[in-house]
Amino acid sequence: MYYSENSLAKAADTWLLKKKRWYSSGSLCALMMLLWRMGRAGRSFMPLAWCGGSWQPSMSPGEGPNTPSAATAIETTAAFFVGITVPESAPPILFLSPTSSPTPPPTMAPTQANTPLPNSPGPFPVGIPVEPGTSSLWDRLSNWASENKGVVYTIAGITLVVGAGGVVYYFSNGDARDGGATDSQANKRKRQRERKRAKERAEKGSVGGKEATVEKAESNKASVTAVSEEELPDVNEDTVGALSPEDRKDYAAKLKAAGNKAYGSKDYNRAIDLYGKAILCKQDPVFYSNRAACYNAMSEWDKVIEDTTAAINLDNEYVKALNRRANAYEQVERNSEALLDYTASCIIDGFRNESSAQSVERLLKKVAEAKGKAILAGKEKKLPSPTFVTNYLQSFRPKPSPAGLTDEDELDEETGKGQLRKGLRAMATKTGEGYNDAAAAFVRAVELGDLGEHEAFAYNMRGTFSYLKGDNEDALRDMDKSIELQPTLTQSFIKRASMHLELANPDAAEADFAAALEQNANDPDIYYHRAQLHFIKSEFGEAAKDYQKSIDLDKDFIFSHIQLGVTQYKMGSIASSMATFRRCMKNFSTVPDVYNYYGELLLDQQKYQEAVEKFDTAVEMEKTSKPMGMNVLPLINKALALFQWKNDFSEAEKLCEMALIIDPECDIAVATMAQLLLQQGKVTDALKYFERAAELSRTEGEIVNALSYAEATRTQLEVQEKYPKLASRLGAMGGGAGGFGGGGMR
Repeated sequence: MYYSENSLAKAADTWLLKKKRWYSSGSLCALMMLLWRMGRAGRSFMPLAWCGGSWQPSMSPGEGPNTPSAATAIETTAAFFVGITVPESAPPILFLSPTSSPTPPPTMAPTQANTPLPNSPGPFPVGIPVEPGTSSLWDRLSNWASENKGVVYTIAGITLVVGAGGVVYYFSNGDARDGGATDSQANKRKRQRERKRAKERAEKGSVGGKEATVEKAESNKASVTAVSEEELPDVNEDTVGALSPEDRKDYAAKLKAAGNKAYGSKDYNRAIDLYGKAILCKQDPVFYSNRAACYNAMSEWDKVIEDTTAAINLDNEYVKALNRRANAYEQVERNSEALLDYTASCIIDGFRNESSAQSVERLLKKVAEAKGKAILAGKEKKLPSPTFVTNYLQSFRPKPSPAGLTDEDELDEETGKGQLRKGLRAMATKTGEGYNDAAAAFVRAVELGDLGEHEAFAYNMRGTFSYLKGDNEDALRDMDKSIELQPTLTQSFIKRASMHLELANPDAAEADFAAALEQNANDPDIYYHRAQLHFIKSEFGEAAKDYQKSIDLDKDFIFSHIQLGVTQYKMGSIASSMATFRRCMKNFSTVPDVYNYYGELLLDQQKYQEAVEKFDTAVEMEKTSKPMGMNVLPLINKALALFQWKNDFSEAEKLCEMALIIDPECDIAVATMAQLLLQQGKVTDALKYFERAAELSRTEGEIVNALSYAEATRTQLEVQEKYPKLASRLGAMGGGAGGFGGGGMR
């Protein structure tokens, strides 16, 4: 896919949040890849982390990816980049450039690896960088395309690469300025001819369905005069041995030419016979590939695979045969093999063939979806990490236990009310064990019944934990019941609105917020959560108003202040945002979240030492205030800061390991560790962490995203093993990438 300056600007407009998920397209991936390259030139992008039930900017600079996001690219010109389509069950992960502002709330907060070491593999994304509203960013992208006459070859969605794996491949060809002003006209003409031949090869390499073509000539010298049927040599296994080498070569050329003619007339059986005789005379990969084209036209996929395999054995860089075999593999549902062939084809062909690139995307998605369905079928619904659960629950202002459910009330634990109180007590521990006990108690409370005035609250809490487990259907039913029983319990409307958002129904979410306000126009939680909806829709002015209204109604809720600061940053009011965070540190000096997110702002501005100091403060406060349920995000942020600041892989890994000891199911820590390992070329180890991320995922969409990373990495390993020469070739492509962005982008 080719992007001119104008098309890049248009592509920027396609970065739209639709139905609560990010849609990946060729232009999307191109822009994500460019964002990554900008990151290599010193820019930063910011993922969000869930904070207080909304997604705060996890402002660790990085190269754009899920991305979960996720991103997120490979260090060489062939950029390994994963463009994750965030599942409808998870809010999007957005990234921030230092010249713009933090990005929206909602989702699991995959983290982002940062500036790679020279000559090191590129980072694997965990989120998708998105800056649809930042004109300066798009200007930089367009300027780069204009100045470098950039031709961007992309794979929409997720792909893999040798050397670091990936989803978008970028190939610096043609007009790369490696020759400088001293290039002679002859050299320029030579490069032009080479580009023309490369383009012709790419066009020839495309294979699809029954429109496959055969190769007309063995070489420029192999022109063969057409002969009549009577003049064709009669060759079989018995007679071919008596032929001289010259006769064999001559007969092979004539038989091939006749085969091409028969193929053109769609006389496939005749063509198959003629190509078979040509093969007897000469073991030529083109003959096998052409015969495979006949079988392809007849949908005899096993024979296509057999002949293309023979061709590839003779020439393992035969692009047309690789594409043809990949197509046959896909037809018989051998998608992993097809993915491997298309990937090798893309690398050999310099990522010029758009059809092959799209096939890689399609197949990677197919493989991940098939494995995801199998995993989900046998997967027990369970709560995510304690960090995730805590951040969601604290998005609602804390309230005292309802009357009749306090510690002073005498309740039999084996009653509905007793179980309801037991669940509230377990929640207060903020530990994984406590949350699991709470979920079980709320289920038991509804089953036992006899809840009286607390019945709506019981359905609300059971639905909350069903939602956290990824069971949106059961959660919605419980919220519906809660609202039916007690419409004045506005929290049920708010939670149902969040569920509607994840199910791609923003209109229903807006209706729920409106209904909640009808019940209680002075509930600050309504404004806080409605602001999230505005933020996601890029309605930043409206979001700021709602955050401010939430503060006016209750100034003691820290996360309204944090989100207001994030929104100000997003609107470009950097000074106002920093002032908001400084006020937060003054007024909420003992709250670790303030220091963590202020540190992210500093990190986004590349004030590394100050950022690390804030993360250290947050870590110490977490240890002191919540020793049994520590939020590990400051540890992960510090790891990313040290990685970007000093390329300190060792310390970054130690911090991630510490986070995983405290919270073994923290998906953010798992994703970050995978990135760090991939960054160092430890692909096998990285694969284990990507697979672990799939295990930790709650919903089918999240599982597919995680598996996409894993499959991209796994295929990378297979390509390296099967085609070792391609790894070195891909590395050689990186030579022209170092100057991406130029001095003006630093």
